[in-house]
Amino acid sequence: MKKTMRIVALAGGVGGAKLADGLAQCLKPSELAVIVNTGDDFEHFGLAISPDLDTVCYALANIANPDTGWGRKDETWRTLNEIKKLQGADWFNLGDLDLATHLERTRRLKEGQTLSTITAHFCACWGIKVPVFPMSDTPVRTFVHCKDGNVLPFQEYFVEHRFQPQIDRIELKNIEQAVVPEKAIAALQEADCVVICPSNPFVSIDPIIKIKAIADILSQKKVLAVSPLIGGEAIKGPAAKMFSEMGIPSSSSEVARQYQDILSLFILDHRDRSQIAVLQGWGIMCKESDIYMPDRASRKRLAGEILKFITENR
Repeated sequence: MKKTMRIVALAGGVGGAKLADGLAQCLKPSELAVIVNTGDDFEHFGLAISPDLDTVCYALANIANPDTGWGRKDETWRTLNEIKKLQGADWFNLGDLDLATHLERTRRLKEGQTLSTITAHFCACWGIKVPVFPMSDTPVRTFVHCKDGNVLPFQEYFVEHRFQPQIDRIELKNIEQAVVPEKAIAALQEADCVVICPSNPFVSIDPIIKIKAIADILSQKKVLAVSPLIGGEAIKGPAAKMFSEMGIPSSSSEVARQYQDILSLFILDHRDRSQIAVLQGWGIMCKESDIYMPDRASRKRLAGEILKFITENR
C-alpha cells in the first residue's frame, strides 16, 4: 500500500500560488497544507488587503486571472475607474470582484475573527479543500529600506513605485510578536517534507521562515526549495533586482544559500544545471527540471516531479 506523504507548502506571490495549485492537483487535501506570507498585507481605503493570501487562494480555487496570475478572472473595474475620475488613490488595482473579498475580510476582522478563521471560511466558500493558513494571525509588515533613505511599505514599493527604488535592506516589523495559527503549527509538525515554493526569498519566504515558532520546526524537517530564478532572472517580480542591489549574485545557487541552514533538497531549471555541483558540495541534493509554469498542466507536471524527488530521498 502506498504510504501517505504529508506536505506543507510555504508560498507567496504568483510563483508560489502556481506551485501550490500544482501540488493540490497531485495530492489529496489531507496530504497538503499551504502556509502563506502575510508580510505584504496592508490597509487601503480602510480595507484589510492580503495580496499573497488572495493570490494563493484564487489560484487554488481556479478563479485567478490567467493572464496576470493575480486578481480574479473575468474581473471588472467600474469602482476603480470611478476612483480615478474622483482623483483618488488608484495605484493599487482593486477589481470589483476582488473588492468583495476585502470588504468581507475587513468586516469579519472588525468583529474580532482571526485572519486564519476568515481564510478558512473563504476557502470553504470558494470550494478549496486544501487547508490554507496565513503565516500569522497578528500583523507582520514588510518595509523596504531604500538606498535614497526612504522607507516604503512593501506594496507601495512594489506596486506604486513599480519596484524601481534601489534596495538597501528589508525590515520585517513585529515578526517577534507573530502568532502562528495553531493548525498551521500542527500541519508543520506532521509534515514529511516542507516545500518552499518558487517565491521571492526576501519578501515572500523570509517573513514566514523567520518566525521563531516556524523556524524551530523547520530545523527538524526535510525541506525542499524550488528556485524562483531561471538563468539569473525572475519570471515575475523584483527578486533578481533585489539580489543585485543587496550585493548578492542573482543565481539559483544563491537562492539555495539563503535557505542553506534548513535545506535538504533543491530544484532548479535546466538552464542552471552548471550550479548543481556547488550545491551538492554543500550537502544539498539537487534535481534539474523545467520550472517554468505557464499553465495548470505545467504546474501539475512540476509538482509531480517534486513529489517523486521527495519520495526518492525520504
